[in-house]
Amino acid sequence: MIDQEFRNQAVPVQLTRESRFCFRCHPGVSCFTDCCRKINIMLTPYDIIRIKNRMGISSEEFLAVYTEPKMLEKTGLPVPTLRLLDDEKQSCPFVRDTEGCIIYADRPSACRYYPIGMATRSHVEEPAAGESGDDFFFMINEDRCKGHQEEQEWTIEEWRRDQGVDLQDKINEGWTELIVRKKSFGMTMDMTEKSRKLFFMVCYDIDGFKRFVFESDFLKMHDIHADLVERIRRDEIALLQFGFDWLRAILFKLDPEGRFKVKDKEAERRKK
Repeated sequence: MIDQEFRNQAVPVQLTRESRFCFRCHPGVSCFTDCCRKINIMLTPYDIIRIKNRMGISSEEFLAVYTEPKMLEKTGLPVPTLRLLDDEKQSCPFVRDTEGCIIYADRPSACRYYPIGMATRSHVEEPAAGESGDDFFFMINEDRCKGHQEEQEWTIEEWRRDQGVDLQDKINEGWTELIVRKKSFGMTMDMTEKSRKLFFMVCYDIDGFKRFVFESDFLKMHDIHADLVERIRRDEIALLQFGFDWLRAILFKLDPEGRFKVKDKEAERRKK
């Protein structure tokens, strides 16, 4: 997501995973790190887990220090965006002029995708004739970026694998589905402030969500298999995806396995 001041109109072509383009970013290009200034980076759930673990801090601390909350357009859902430095260049807090990105191995998905943009059709829409129902891609062309003048050629699928966004997208899949579903309902589906706070906690504050699951009555209220309980206790990614499933159940009533059906306390008492 690039700040409008620095955005050229995207080429009006929907690209496929086989579409080819030339691009290479390295310290030798004159614009090195320019794309890390005056930007608007929306962070995904997996972005936050990777960066906060790299820094050795909690998700609460990361959110408080490094992000600003915003409402996602047409959904009313809260999302965290990267808080830029209050310097002349409005820089990313993790960029250095000569070194580049100091968290490069754990950089956000938006940074990995660049200069490719990805869009997702609403799951309730039928694709037009000749189109697939899958995600589609488009090229982000900025005057300041000289990487497009490099000769290294990629397909979009090769770029995704090389940058690691194929894994990122897979882990974030449940989150993406929640956003797409909410967007399809638009603002006609009202969400309470409590629901928004739950969405934010589950998706972005993984440490807070873990306390919610294990230190409240959550596990007493729901019949969650013991093996799954142990897995989400040990594994943040499993906990995150468990959270996506729970949000899907409470927000959209989609719980085909009945995993999150609240226990009938009277029936439980009779069994005893």
